[in-house]
Amino acid sequence: MLRTGVAVLFATALGATAFHASAAAPSASAVIAAASKAMGADNLNSIKIYGVAANYNVGQNNNANGEWPRTNLNDYYRWIDFNAGASRATAQTFAPPVTGPTAVAGRFNQAISPTQNGWAQQSEIWTTPWGFLKGAAKNNATVATEKVGARTMKVVTWNTPQKAPSGKAYKVVGYIGPSNMVERVDTWIENPVLGDMLVRSNYSEYREVDGVKFPAKIVRVSAGQTSFDAQLLGADANPTDLAANITNPPPAGGGAGGPPGGGGGGAAAAPPPSTQLAPDVYKINGAYNAVAVGFKDYVVLFEAGPQNEARALAVIAETKRLFPGKTIKYGVITHHHFDHTGGIVAPVSEGITIVTPAVNKAFLMRALTTPRTLAPDAMSKSGKKPIIEGFTGDKRVFSDANHSLEVHVVKGLPHADGIVIGWLPKEKVLIYADMFNLPTAADPVPNPPVVGTQIFLANLERLGIEPERIVSIHALNPDRLTSMADIRASLGIKK
Repeated sequence: MLRTGVAVLFATALGATAFHASAAAPSASAVIAAASKAMGADNLNSIKIYGVAANYNVGQNNNANGEWPRTNLNDYYRWIDFNAGASRATAQTFAPPVTGPTAVAGRFNQAISPTQNGWAQQSEIWTTPWGFLKGAAKNNATVATEKVGARTMKVVTWNTPQKAPSGKAYKVVGYIGPSNMVERVDTWIENPVLGDMLVRSNYSEYREVDGVKFPAKIVRVSAGQTSFDAQLLGADANPTDLAANITNPPPAGGGAGGPPGGGGGGAAAAPPPSTQLAPDVYKINGAYNAVAVGFKDYVVLFEAGPQNEARALAVIAETKRLFPGKTIKYGVITHHHFDHTGGIVAPVSEGITIVTPAVNKAFLMRALTTPRTLAPDAMSKSGKKPIIEGFTGDKRVFSDANHSLEVHVVKGLPHADGIVIGWLPKEKVLIYADMFNLPTAADPVPNPPVVGTQIFLANLERLGIEPERIVSIHALNPDRLTSMADIRASLGIKK
């Protein structure tokens, strides 16, 4: 109904506008004033809305072509202060964690303070129906008319005072229906994987409380997939409990701000940029590790675009230092999640072929061919086009006379389809992501067990892989290599 195909919205370029009718249109100020009056927003300085909602985690879908994963928000409340540019939303959650099947209760708390002036945060305020009209009134809006289906809509456009990294202002486009209700607001926000990401907020089923109109139904769509929805039960104009709820409380057990107390001494020494695991095999150290394997004529980089562009560029630079004169030909990604592909533009900018199971290829091609006008990155500056090898089957092997790197698809993992491990059989070194963390001393055998770890071990046993050293892409705590003994011990298995 409100869902638009991913391919269509990925292809929507920033600033692309539909055909606007040439018939004479009323002035923007008149359109904004009429809508503000109809919605009861003229004297609205703040608002509280409440009901039930759902939040979706952009970039963490279990299949690259599927929906963003959903967390239900019960007892949802949100306070918005338009004068201060502040907002806070709270809710009760009950959902299974990524580590296992048993649902746990939790609290949702989203706070936006006036000092958080970036558009990614402030758009949460100024793309609401009331915020949109107030922003339009202050920012030299323009107006046109457009046919949307059989209906004629007034299209109001304004640019934000915030500037994107490129120096451009962000664009906000609102659609006002015949009854002067704001029915849709579009804006674009930079995303390291998705480029100029279209965020579309749809508002419908308007109701009225004390002269103020509010949408009973909200659906926000980010890059073609729902990223937030709500069924609102009510609203309070200029709520008396605003001051008590708009400020984010300090974390439990501590004051606001400041690092925790601790002993004296300086910061721990930074780790070396890389550690040799075997001849021609290096671990590139960091919060997100990578592994570089040198073959006779080229280098393979395992986890080529982790974390963000800066980290990925640093990984590439260290790999070039380790293998001077050799081309980094292939970059394997463990899976498509954005914390593991947030820097994928870096290897693309170097002409490195991205290697991933076929299930991820279509998504990555769409993501990496979107405009990047808000935050030009290494890829867009280089002019290079993405080269993605989506291999079929369960295995991809790189080899020469000295080395073999096997890339295996992990089967049955809820966390992500198309996640892979790297296996160097000669060196007996395994590389993985997201399936095992060292348990704490207080809970050495988690109960219930971590499902991802159980499936990880089952896959290793299925493949007959018995490594002597194991590299986690996420740096472990403490930061070290791990072992099969560690994995089995966390599951209560003695061997």
